[in-house]
Amino acid sequence: MKSGGDTVSQSVIDIEAYLHTHEQLKQAIEGLSENQLKWKATPEQWSVTEVLSHLADHNIVVSFRIRELLSGSAAQLPAFKQDPWVSSVQANESSADDILDVFRALLVFNSQLFRRLTGEDWSKSGVNFKGETVTLEQAVQAFINHVQTHLRQIERIKQALPQKETPK
Repeated sequence: MKSGGDTVSQSVIDIEAYLHTHEQLKQAIEGLSENQLKWKATPEQWSVTEVLSHLADHNIVVSFRIRELLSGSAAQLPAFKQDPWVSSVQANESSADDILDVFRALLVFNSQLFRRLTGEDWSKSGVNFKGETVTLEQAVQAFINHVQTHLRQIERIKQALPQKETPK
């Protein structure tokens, strides 16, 4: 929809809630030392840093899915193998701050796109890797919900941290 030459967003998602996921993650790790960010309860479980890396990976994949949906592509929306992605890039050797910078940059870039979309754009759909039809609105809301799930995971990791070094 045009108004005075400017596109008026017909967003059906809460863009601020989408952007706020970055601040929620920053708050969740506030005061944790580098050792605590990289601590793992078992070799198979993720550290806080690995959870953040997974969310950055997920943000990259969702960013691609958003563009596929908007383009009207008939291609199946891609899945990704989260555990191999995290381990193969040695995510636990990364900096949590660097990961969050990438995560935030994608949020900002996508939110700028969201503000240009029409209601019709938000209802564009595609088929996910499970064979389900999903709209752009559903894909973005699922991303927001996915971050909330991992915020709870970060809290569980923090609760399990060895007590000899407590968060700052």
